[in-house]
Amino acid sequence: MTRRILVTAALPYANGPIHIGHLVEYIQTDIWVRFQKLRGNRCLYICADDTHGTAIMIRARQEGRSEEALIADMREQHVRDFAAFDIEFDNYGSTHSDENRQVCEQIWKSVTDDGLVIEKPVEQLYDPEAETYLADRFVKGTCPKCKAPNQNGDHCEKCLSNYTPKELIDPRSTLSGATPELRQAPHRFIQLEQLHDFLNEWTQSGNHLQPEIANYLKGHFLGDELRDWDVTRPPAYFGFEVPDFPGNYWYVWFDAPIGYIGSTLQWCKAHGESLDDWWRSPDCEVHHFIGKDITYFHTLFWPGVLKTAGLSLPEKVHIHGFLTVDGEKMSKSKGTFIQASTYADHLDPSYLRYFFASKLSSKVDDLDLNLDEFKAKVDSDLVGKVVNIASRCAKFVEDKTLSKSYPDDGMLFRRGALAADRIAEHYENCDFSSAIREIMFLADQANQYIESKQPWKLRKDQLKRGELREICTVGLNLFRQIVVYLGPVLPKLVQQTNELLSEPIQHWDDAKSPLLGTTVNTFQHMLQRVDPEQVEKMIEDTKDAQVTEASGDSATSPYDDGPEALATEPLSGEECTYDDFVKVDMRVARVVAANHVEGADKLLQLTLSLGGDVTRNVFAGIKSVYDPEQLVGRLVICCANLAPRKMRFGLSEGMVLASGPGGKDIFLLNPDEGAKPGMRVH
Repeated sequence: MTRRILVTAALPYANGPIHIGHLVEYIQTDIWVRFQKLRGNRCLYICADDTHGTAIMIRARQEGRSEEALIADMREQHVRDFAAFDIEFDNYGSTHSDENRQVCEQIWKSVTDDGLVIEKPVEQLYDPEAETYLADRFVKGTCPKCKAPNQNGDHCEKCLSNYTPKELIDPRSTLSGATPELRQAPHRFIQLEQLHDFLNEWTQSGNHLQPEIANYLKGHFLGDELRDWDVTRPPAYFGFEVPDFPGNYWYVWFDAPIGYIGSTLQWCKAHGESLDDWWRSPDCEVHHFIGKDITYFHTLFWPGVLKTAGLSLPEKVHIHGFLTVDGEKMSKSKGTFIQASTYADHLDPSYLRYFFASKLSSKVDDLDLNLDEFKAKVDSDLVGKVVNIASRCAKFVEDKTLSKSYPDDGMLFRRGALAADRIAEHYENCDFSSAIREIMFLADQANQYIESKQPWKLRKDQLKRGELREICTVGLNLFRQIVVYLGPVLPKLVQQTNELLSEPIQHWDDAKSPLLGTTVNTFQHMLQRVDPEQVEKMIEDTKDAQVTEASGDSATSPYDDGPEALATEPLSGEECTYDDFVKVDMRVARVVAANHVEGADKLLQLTLSLGGDVTRNVFAGIKSVYDPEQLVGRLVICCANLAPRKMRFGLSEGMVLASGPGGKDIFLLNPDEGAKPGMRVH
C-alpha cells in the first residue's frame, strides 16, 4: 500500500554556512526520502532556514544591513550548497515567512487556551549600548572562583568552574564593550510538567525513538519534574512579536520547529493541497531527522506542543551522532572544519554521500570521516567494483542492443532480485551501512562473473559476437540492478545509467526484472578515483580560510601561484614563429578505449576518437597516475599530425598533451565543457 510520509531535517541556522558536519543529517535524510520515493510512496522532504534570534540581529548590525538582507543572502548560500550535494527538498522555506507566523499564532493560541503558558520575571544582564539582553556567550569577565580574567559567561576555561553571568567579576558585553546592567523582564513559559504522563507514555512506547534515546530520557528527565520552557524574549530581538504580549518576541526555539509546518503550508499553497492532510491526518506519517544535541527539544517539548495543538505526532524521530574527522572533533586550525562549498570545489559530492551511507546505522553513534579510509572506500567500492562492471561491458555493445531474452547467468540476477526486500528493510530502518554491505556483495559477484567470461578476449572473434553480446547483457543488467539499489545514495549515477542504457530507472522493482533489447549508448565517464592532492588542497584551503577569518580580512586571493613549476621546468627561451605553431595540429579527442601494455612500466594504450570513424592509436606514458578505466569516455587534447612512431608494443599515431614534470606529477589537459571530438585547438 502506498504511504504518505512527511519528512523533515533540523533547520540550519542562518548565521553561517553549511559544513560537512551538517551534511551528515541532510544526506541521511535525503537518502531515506529518495528511497521512499523509489518505492512508490508519496513523500515530502521539508526544510527551511532558521532565521531568528539575537545572533542574527547582532551580525546584521555589525555588517551594516538589515536582518532580512542577511537571511536572504544566507538562504541563497544554503540552497546552493545543498544542491551541490544532490540534496533535494520539496520545499525549502524560512522561519521568517508569513506562513510560519500564521502557524506560530495558531499554536500559541492552543497552548495558551489549554493553560500551559505562565509568566515569570527573569533577571538577566543587559547591554545599555547595544540595547539588548545578553545571552551567556555575549558576556565575558573575571572568573568568580579562580579570578582568571577574560572568561566566558557561563564557565571558566582555566579552573573549569560553572557559574551564571551574574556571578562574573567585572563583566563586559562582547557586543559593545559596555558594562552590562542587571535588569528584570517578564518572560512567558510553557509548563511541560502538565504533559508529563503523556510524554512518558509516548517516549517509552518503543515505537517512536531509538532504545538508547528512550532510556536516556527516562534516566535524565522523566524521573523528575519537567522544567518550564522559556519561550519568549524581551526587546531588542529579531523575531515575531507575540500577539498577546506586546513588545516581546517568541524565542527562536519556539518558532524554529514550527518552521516544519510553516514550510509545509508554503508547499500546500503552491500545490493546491490542504495542510491538514499532512499535519492532522492519521494517514500521514511524520518523520524527523535530527542530531543528538537537540534531543530534549524534539522528544519532549515538541511532541507536547504538537499534542496540545491537535497536530500529528512524529511517527519516528531519527537521531544521529556527530561527525569527527580522523578520529577528532572537527577543527578549523587542522583544516578539518570543512565547509560544504570548499569540499565541492575539490571533490565529487557523490563520494561523501557514499561514504556517509557506508557508515550510517540506526544507532546514535558518532561517525568518523577518516580521510585515508574515505579514499580507499570510494576507490575500491565505487570505481573498482560498481563502475568497473559497466566500463568492462558497455564498450563491447556500444550502439548495439542488449539480448532480447535474458541469458543464463547462473542465477546471479535472480539472487540479486531476491535481495531487494532485505536491502529495502535496511534502508527503511536507516541502517544504510548494512544496505551498502549487501549491495557490494552483489557487485563482487558481478565482477567475478565478468572476470570469468573475459569479454575482452571475445571481441575480435566474429564467431563469438553472440556470446559476447550475452555476457555484456548479463553484466550491464547486474550493473543496473546494483544502481537501482544505490539510487537513493547516488542519484547522479542513476542519471548516468539511464543515459547509458536508454531506459530510466523509475521504481525499486526495476531491480527485479532484467532490461532486454534496449540500445546501449556510448559509455561516458562516471566516477574516478579520489585524488589525494585534492584532499590535501581542501584541507589547506580550510586552514587558509581560518587564517583569513582570524585576521578579520574578508578579501582573499583565489590564487596561490608560486614559482616552483617554472623552476622545475624553465621556459625554453627559444621562440617559434606563427608558421611553426600552426604546423602542429592539436585536436580534441575522446578516449574510447584504454588498456595496460604488457611489459611496459609507464605506458597505457589509448584509442582516441577524433569524431566519426577517425581514430588514433596512442601510447602514453601516464600509467603512474591514471588507470585505464578512469580514462574511457574522457576528452583530451592530442597532437593529431605527429609522425607515426614504431614501438615494440605497436605503432603510436599521436600524442596526448599533459603538464607536469613526470612521475606522479602528470596532469592531462582537457577542454572546457561543450568541446567536441575533432575540434581544432587554436
